[in-house]
Amino acid sequence: MNTTSNPQLGLLYLAHLLISADGIIDAKEYQALSKIKTKEAISDQDFKKFEEAVKGKKERDIYREGIEMMNNCTDEEKLNAFVHLYKMSEIDGRVHIKEVRLLLYTIKNAGIEFNDVVNRAKALTDY
Repeated sequence: MNTTSNPQLGLLYLAHLLISADGIIDAKEYQALSKIKTKEAISDQDFKKFEEAVKGKKERDIYREGIEMMNNCTDEEKLNAFVHLYKMSEIDGRVHIKEVRLLLYTIKNAGIEFNDVVNRAKALTDY
């Protein structure tokens, strides 16, 4: 039985795309992904399932599956996931245009307001 919820899996799928969006996979981004794993209480077993699930998949398929999972969540779950992604985009000290495009496009497709994401992200001090 799969215990990982849609918000968790959707978040992982989209975080995977965000990490590789700028073509530079930074150690800080992996550390942020580890923080997300901890904060969202994603088990090692479920995380390994996710890693296996995205291997060999095309970006568009990962995106499609990730956004489908997110769209099956509540607005609050979506907002929390996008706050994680927003904070992750800043973690390496530079926000690449491809990261911005991915975030804006994904947030729009999920029906969440970008300003809501930014405001909640700014309120976080423990990232």
